Order: sequence, then structure tokens, then C-alpha cells
Amino acid sequence: MDSPTSPPCPKCRFEFTYEDRNQFVCPECSHVWDSSVTTDDPAEEVRVWKDANGNILQNGDTVMVVKDLKVKGAASTLKAGTKVKNIRLVDGDHDIDCKIDGFGSMGLKSEFVKKV
Repeated sequence: MDSPTSPPCPKCRFEFTYEDRNQFVCPECSHVWDSSVTTDDPAEEVRVWKDANGNILQNGDTVMVVKDLKVKGAASTLKAGTKVKNIRLVDGDHDIDCKIDGFGSMGLKSEFVKKV
């Protein structure tokens, strides 16, 4: 079970992490880090995702697409005003992993959505 001495995740700040051998694991974002590394390192920066209006995004938020987006491999475009529920924030070229009805799983950039 979770140890009360487990540090919060340095990536997403989820507080219920667990130790696996000599590493800590975050069940929320799947981040794994060495147990010898402290999370109080001031050089380590926690990433903050913001939408097109500057609102801070979090995992599980509902967002709305602010402009028509071409989707690679799809015949149609993703229309402005499309609501996307239960987003997951990730590092990479696209900030948001999500599932959209009619399109399936895809990645979006946070600059093209606004928080609802």
C-alpha cells in the first residue's frame, strides 16, 4: 500500500505515489524517478499547461476547440466548438491526449483549446 513517506510526483504533483524497488512511481501520470533524487530541487521545474486564454489546464478537464483543425488521416476537420471531455496532459509535441467522438484517440495542442 502507499507509504506515508512517499514524496509527491515531481511531474504532476500527485501525492499518492509508491515505491517499487529503488524507484518511485506515480500512478496518475506514470512518471518514474529514482528514489535517491529529492523533489525539493529548486532547479527542477514543474510544467504548467495553459489554454488559449491563459487558464491553467489539469488532467480530467473539459475543453473546447477554438478553431477548425485539420486532422491527419481523416476526411473531415475537427470543428471549432467541439467539446473534449476528460483530457490527459502529456509532454511532447502535443500537450493533450484525448478521445473525441467520431475521431477516436488523438493529440491536441493546448493553444487550440479553451477550458470550459
